[in-house]
Amino acid sequence: MSTKLMRFAFLLALAGLVAACGKNEEQAANKAAVPAAPVAVPTATPDAAILTAVRMLRANDINGLLTAALPAAQLAKIKTDWTQHLTKDPITDEDRRKFADQMTRLTAPGAEDKIYADIEPQLKKFDKEGAAQMPMMIAMGQGFVQSSIQQSKDLSDEQKKQSAALVDATAKWAQGVKFTDPALVKGAIAAICKTARDLNLKSLNEVRALSYDQGMLKAGIALGGLKQVLAVYGLSLDKSLDSIKVETVSTTGDAAKVKVTYSAFDQPFTTESDLLKVDGKWYGKQAIERWQKEQAQAAATAANPPATPPAPAAK
Repeated sequence: MSTKLMRFAFLLALAGLVAACGKNEEQAANKAAVPAAPVAVPTATPDAAILTAVRMLRANDINGLLTAALPAAQLAKIKTDWTQHLTKDPITDEDRRKFADQMTRLTAPGAEDKIYADIEPQLKKFDKEGAAQMPMMIAMGQGFVQSSIQQSKDLSDEQKKQSAALVDATAKWAQGVKFTDPALVKGAIAAICKTARDLNLKSLNEVRALSYDQGMLKAGIALGGLKQVLAVYGLSLDKSLDSIKVETVSTTGDAAKVKVTYSAFDQPFTTESDLLKVDGKWYGKQAIERWQKEQAQAAATAANPPATPPAPAAK
């Protein structure tokens, strides 16, 4: 799987988990748990809007997730700009070669055994020379993320507290996993190879030619693959998504506050999220405010376009 696709899937998974932690989800007022399969749920209430996003994420339906989480105008712009964003970065023949080689390696018959044989010496070397450093590395990463959370201007004090607790639980999980365990590594490789085969992308040109709908399907496959890799190491995103319950705490006009409870690493977590109603549907307050800010900036730029620099004087 390409680095860009894996990064995209990882970010989507994290974004979904944050949403599950209270930034973009809601449930029915009876606090029913999220079912494992996607169900058509109206988004006319705050809790139902969050449940819709959770169910789409549970089903690896990225288009459904974006449709539930973003205002129609914002989603329309994403679709309009899709090709431009997908092809804006230039690629070289070397980029094309590396991508093709990587996908060929991941999808070839017997790829799983070949890849493990190639990396086994590195795993043994790490166990011998680097494993003792893992606790320190995890602790450093934990401290960095905790610092970022505390400095965030987008999180309330309660959200910071819950996010910090989740980071601590994640670090504890990481400390207890031997990531180089042969059985686990083989399981992860098998999941990655299967995902690469399911993506069925042989070249970067094919990636850049994807339509929005095709891209969303591929992103869903990549996200599903990432879930499988994490599950090998005992981290089930779907289990956390299935545990989400949402309660509307208050509604005042077009603003609402919801309480989200969920389980992660076998621990209970609770947080609150603010939502706003736009065109009869509920969305995360931060997403709406960010979209409004982008619209205002675009309007200001259109009204006052940057001056064209003068042409260089002829010599």
